[in-house]
Amino acid sequence: MSQHTTNLPQRTLGGQGLRAGAIGLGTMGMTMAYGASDDRSSIATISRAYELGVTLFDTAELYGLGSGSNEQLLGRAVKTFRDDILIATKFGFDLSDPTRFGAALDSRPERIREVTENSLRHLDTDHIDVLYQHRVDPDVPIEDVAGTVGELIAEGKVRYFGLSEAGPDTIRRAHTVHPVSVLQTEYSVFERAVEADVLPVVRELGIGFVPYSPLGRGFLTAAVKPSDEYSAYDMRSKDDRWQPGNYEKNLAAVRELTALARSKGIAVTQLALAWLLAQGDDIVPIPGTRSSQRLEENVAAAQVTLTSEDLARVQEILPHGSAGSRYPAAMMPTWQ
Repeated sequence: MSQHTTNLPQRTLGGQGLRAGAIGLGTMGMTMAYGASDDRSSIATISRAYELGVTLFDTAELYGLGSGSNEQLLGRAVKTFRDDILIATKFGFDLSDPTRFGAALDSRPERIREVTENSLRHLDTDHIDVLYQHRVDPDVPIEDVAGTVGELIAEGKVRYFGLSEAGPDTIRRAHTVHPVSVLQTEYSVFERAVEADVLPVVRELGIGFVPYSPLGRGFLTAAVKPSDEYSAYDMRSKDDRWQPGNYEKNLAAVRELTALARSKGIAVTQLALAWLLAQGDDIVPIPGTRSSQRLEENVAAAQVTLTSEDLARVQEILPHGSAGSRYPAAMMPTWQ
């Protein structure tokens, strides 16, 4: 069995007792969205994360493309240390029709229960630590969603209730029915929309915040290239931030951020994660990676201290985030 070898600082998420290491691990890219993957390498990365003190591991029904493969991968990888970590997974999509994959929503109570049972089986566990609604379903009252997850918590199948990409009104209504422990939404130096309306609400209600894509979907890594150089199966080939015009502006910003990082003797990815951690002690980002080396770099970001001058320089370089939207316009109204 693997053992922890570092003391990653712990952070509290929400008011229901959820605590996690300051850096988590997102597993989506291990089975989808970022090109070909290798289960063996991914399992080794998950094991290394545990050794480094990572305790929050994030998966979802969607990440297995409806097959359960992502949850199964994570379940196999953490089998020997399952009780030492937190597994977060998600429901909320109708994956029955491949032609509507990722677009059809379904958070009906019976569907939530079905997905939960599937997830428990795929993960080979008797409980899910954090169960998120992956995307808000406009056809199902959020009160019904919160009530159903509350029942699953009472039954011992789930420990904490989470929301993903929910707006302030939805968060408030859900929290009234059952306490929301954590909200997961994209947030990074590149993507800052949550700062205006969402972060103030979760802090008012005592809800923790888990930023996904904290490295700008990989734009803040050395491997970035123009959209037309990615395969059609890679989400970056369609991401607005990689398209001509936006790509060049964002690349210039990354170069400036990289110069700041180098002046501190750290990687630009570490600068980006340290920036997020500096936005509040109720934040636990979940960078995704399939590389153990990249993982070690990400976890080390928790030890980086940014000065007020550093934070001001980041704000100067990216006062409003990146050029280009994070999702195609047609998807945004559905996914709020």
